[in-house]
Amino acid sequence: MARTRARFKRDLGSGDRLSRRLSLGYARCMLVRPALRLSLLVALLCLLIVVAWWWPNRPAGGDVAMPAGKLHSVSFAPYRAWQSPLTKDFPTAAEALADLRVLKGHVDAVRTYSAIEGNYDLAALAKKVGLKVWQGIWLGPDAKKNAKEIARGIAIANRYPHTVTRVIVGNEVLLRRDLPPSTLIADIEQVKRAVHQPVTYADVWEFWEQFPQVARHVDFVTIHILPYWENHPVPIGRAIAHVRKIYDRIRTLIPDKPIVIGEAGWPSRGRWRDGAAPSRVNEAVFIRRFVSFADRHHIPYNLIEAFDQDWKYQLEGTVGANWGLWTAGRRPKFPLHGPVIENPDWPEDAAIGIAAGLLLLFDVLRLRRPDPSAAAPLAVLATALGAALSFAWAGTVPLIYDKALLLCAVANLGGQALLAALLMDRAALILAGAARPRPRCGRDATETVRDLLCLRFPRARRVAWRQWLLDDLSFLFLWTAAVMQALLVFDPRYRDFPLPVFAVPLAGVAGRAALGDLPAAGGGREELAAGLTLALGAAASAAIEGPLNHQALIWNAAALALAAPALLRFRARERSPAAA
Repeated sequence: MARTRARFKRDLGSGDRLSRRLSLGYARCMLVRPALRLSLLVALLCLLIVVAWWWPNRPAGGDVAMPAGKLHSVSFAPYRAWQSPLTKDFPTAAEALADLRVLKGHVDAVRTYSAIEGNYDLAALAKKVGLKVWQGIWLGPDAKKNAKEIARGIAIANRYPHTVTRVIVGNEVLLRRDLPPSTLIADIEQVKRAVHQPVTYADVWEFWEQFPQVARHVDFVTIHILPYWENHPVPIGRAIAHVRKIYDRIRTLIPDKPIVIGEAGWPSRGRWRDGAAPSRVNEAVFIRRFVSFADRHHIPYNLIEAFDQDWKYQLEGTVGANWGLWTAGRRPKFPLHGPVIENPDWPEDAAIGIAAGLLLLFDVLRLRRPDPSAAAPLAVLATALGAALSFAWAGTVPLIYDKALLLCAVANLGGQALLAALLMDRAALILAGAARPRPRCGRDATETVRDLLCLRFPRARRVAWRQWLLDDLSFLFLWTAAVMQALLVFDPRYRDFPLPVFAVPLAGVAGRAALGDLPAAGGGREELAAGLTLALGAAASAAIEGPLNHQALIWNAAALALAAPALLRFRARERSPAAA
């Protein structure tokens, strides 16, 4: 009997150990399952980021063919990044020669716009490479500078009679109102008497209609047709029909002179104008269709332009810097045959979005250690913010054309990254049920900015920076959006719609709304001023740009989303008994 009791106790002890092992295994399993679910969710969200970048960058335009052979001519300026004629920072002869060698085999000739600009003899370099030159003579309102340009242009044409095939006296002088037609005609006649090459003047086609008397003094008429820049912009689908219509119109007006198209092209990046959308695919489609049209009708032409010119940003915004067939880094922007990818760098942009989202998620998980049930919504928010940061990066970094833009890009991207981190931290606290700090208003944010500008920063605020920085930074983005929206209303021609600049603030408004964290009251006159400016500006901009400008419609809808919380907050303040 005693032996039986001992065996029973031993078996019972073994059962207790087995039970404890099973309990421990079950507990470990329960811990692994949330981690596994979170890992699968994160993998799915990362896949969504990849798809979101891949979808608009699928190959396109491959069905648009172009004749084989070299292009007739391209506008040529060998300026590189940080170089500009506006600052008299000219390329070297070696850089110009390297660019001509890039073009060799692709074009027959290059068009220049000035005879004096640059510290090199371009015609000599072109002769060395085997390219022809459409020699330009720049005319402006200064008679002394014009005389020097004319003398230098004549000398170049006579020194290189087999390289310089045409001489263009003045470019869009009548458009800029730099000279009256009589003075322009006198300059043209002076050059005609001094050179053996055919001589012309180049301008937008409307000014040949306004001043047809100039045509009697040129050997051929050079017109510029840029459907994107028309007073009534022409979408890419109707661009070539528009080119043909204008060409036939000028040929009817001036039937006794050959017609040459001196500028034709399409921008690859920048703001939409009505339904005319700058894009890499649209530029490729336009160039292919235009060359096919010109070859079919035996029309000499010059494309604008060989290389992207960063310095033109200061004159014409992002659009002005993106007309090249090659990038400013001297890479072909698209193949002349076959499909085109709108953003060839989209895999890198997708990787930036994934990395940013994972970094935001792991950072908040490490710092806050939230409940497993909060991990999924935090992962969704981190993915949205990571995607917004990659969108901001892709829409900002390629557009850094000068030091001022570099400074703005660093400030904006740094501010958006900080805002994303603060949003993740706030979301973790809310999902944990923590007490929410008192929402701050625009007046508080204004005081913060004033303190920073005066290099005055109280210690208490330095210690509790997480409690005020989210609301203050959000208001700063709102105020900046209001200013930019006002500029889009009163001076819109060369300004981009700044959606990448406010990508994270937009994602933050959506995320805080989903979490019920948007302040419901307490707004003041600062919220009213910024929100009202932004909302009214969005409505005015939508009316100005029209329903065909999808880019403008998207931005203005985003502007209303940014303005809504501030306006609703002020409205709640007005209705509250305390305000009364």
